[in-house]
Amino acid sequence: MGLIGAVWGITGVILLLSSAVYRLSSAALSAFASPWQWQHWIFLFFVLFFMAYAEGYRAFQQRFSPRVAARAKYLTKNPSFFRVLFAPLFCMGFFHATKKRKITSFSVTAGIILLVILVRAVSQPWRGIIDLGVVVGLTWGIVSILVFSIQAFTSESFAYAPEVPGEGQD
Repeated sequence: MGLIGAVWGITGVILLLSSAVYRLSSAALSAFASPWQWQHWIFLFFVLFFMAYAEGYRAFQQRFSPRVAARAKYLTKNPSFFRVLFAPLFCMGFFHATKKRKITSFSVTAGIILLVILVRAVSQPWRGIIDLGVVVGLTWGIVSILVFSIQAFTSESFAYAPEVPGEGQD
């Protein structure tokens, strides 16, 4: 049951991120239908670089992805019906996590929702440029989750903590 939960957890997180990539791609590509000026190209370069670094590398590769993989690995040895059923949410740290992890997970999610609402109000091509940057960051995140998950399940010395509380503190 634990291995099923781990696979479901990783797959669910990847599907969630892939869904966002799919939805944002059309808005990002529609930006190119608008007339562009030099400032759009400069902003595109800045946004792509910033999102690759801040979202892709710093947020996903250094924080989120290793934790998702560590929590999926933890799930293989510590399954419960609730954790397996909601494995994607477990892997993202929404429950059976340290207090700090839960606060961070919920805060980041709320921040993302707020940013999505704000970006929707931006006109093209600016919105598409921002969406393209997000697509780059999310794609980096998907790849890094896959890489860390492979490492977690093929290496005995996977050095990332799942950030779970003491047993019995769901």
